[in-house]
Amino acid sequence: MSFVRTLATSAVALALATGGAFAQEIQLKLHHFLSPKAPAHTQMLEPWAKKIEEASEGRVKIEIFPAMTLGGKPPQLPRQARDGVVDLVWIVNAYAAGAFPRTEVFELPGVHRGDNAAVNKAMLAMYDEFLAEDFQGVVPMFQHVHQGQAIHMASEEVRSPADLAGKKIRIPSRTGSWVLEALGASPVQTAVGEIPVALSKKVIDGALIPWEIIPALKIHEVTDYQIEGPSGKRFGTTSFSVLMNEAKWDSLPEDIQAIFREASDEAWHAEVGEVWANADAHGIEVATGAGNTHIQLTDEEWAAFEEPMSTVVTRWIEEMNGQGIDGQALYDKAVELVGQNMQTN
Repeated sequence: MSFVRTLATSAVALALATGGAFAQEIQLKLHHFLSPKAPAHTQMLEPWAKKIEEASEGRVKIEIFPAMTLGGKPPQLPRQARDGVVDLVWIVNAYAAGAFPRTEVFELPGVHRGDNAAVNKAMLAMYDEFLAEDFQGVVPMFQHVHQGQAIHMASEEVRSPADLAGKKIRIPSRTGSWVLEALGASPVQTAVGEIPVALSKKVIDGALIPWEIIPALKIHEVTDYQIEGPSGKRFGTTSFSVLMNEAKWDSLPEDIQAIFREASDEAWHAEVGEVWANADAHGIEVATGAGNTHIQLTDEEWAAFEEPMSTVVTRWIEEMNGQGIDGQALYDKAVELVGQNMQTN
């Protein structure tokens, strides 16, 4: 018997003796756009991957590639998953313009009301009936939002829409742009990593982002004010998805698919909400600890923002209707489920 054949025979015997672990190992690559030090990486993606690896008893290995280390730009991540360039991606839905129109409903002002877990659970509940058509060629593992868009101002406080008139504010998405337009500000598209320089050089007067990004980008060093609504209400939010290539998903054994589903269940969607809420709380602590002013608008002050922001919802519904999508049904269901989840959380 040749040396090569002897090795092959020994390997088969060992695989059989260990339950076929070698033959059954599934290697997956997960690609995303943030730093390996970001809470999303350390507190969400890594624990999720580890949970799946442990539940599969080593049959699944998920290798995470942060900061676009496999190439491309963040808006290209959905295409990388659809084309099978990578197996899994974590994306900002809004970065791929127009690709996830139905899921965009969760970014609208008035849907997110300061409770991430409530929104995340609503996204899961609405998927089959309302959202699935957005995800051709990919299979969502889980979806979520962050704590919501707040206003960070370099040097001027904001307590009414009039205070934003003509101000140049960085936007996170097109719905964010619509919100700022409705409030009389001038939206400016700027990559997240460029915000500190843009603020320090007065290219922008402020930014629409959550608190959680404050420590990573040192936003507290180039702003004086952080503004949000009462009881954690924000000016809309951003939605995210962890997606797997559809062909890769279909190739997984049923028991492995079941492990992924269990790791991404309703309890996990709620847990992800807590991860982002805690990161946000830490961010505002950093800002106020540095001497920044945290403004929580009164109910009366907030009402002055809600009226113009309601036009954003109307605008979105009309656009969806023009695409043959029942925007009103999506909005009504999202508001209903988020409200129900807020009562039970």
